[in-house]
Amino acid sequence: MTGSAQPQPDGGDRAVLLVAGLAELAVSTIGSAVGGLRGLLGRSDTTDMLREAEQDLRARGRLALDRCAHVPPAHLEVLAQHVNARRSAGADDA
Repeated sequence: MTGSAQPQPDGGDRAVLLVAGLAELAVSTIGSAVGGLRGLLGRSDTTDMLREAEQDLRARGRLALDRCAHVPPAHLEVLAQHVNARRSAGADDA
C-alpha cells in the first residue's frame, strides 16, 4: 500500500472540482489574453491588424454558415430526377 493514495471524490465533490478547474482555466486564459492585448496596444499598425482580424472573422463565419446551411441533395433523389427528366424527354420525342 502506498501512502499517497487519495480518496475518490463523490458526485458533489467531483462537480465542485470540475467547476473550480474550469474557473482556473478561464482566469488563466483571460490573463493571457489581457497580456496579449497590452502588447498589441503599443503597435503602430493596430488599426490594420483589427481590420484584417475583422475580415478573417467574417470569412470564417461565412465558411461556418455555408458548411452548416448547405446540405447536398440525397444521391437517390438526384438519380430519380435524372430518370424523370429522361422519361419526359423520351415521351416528348414520341
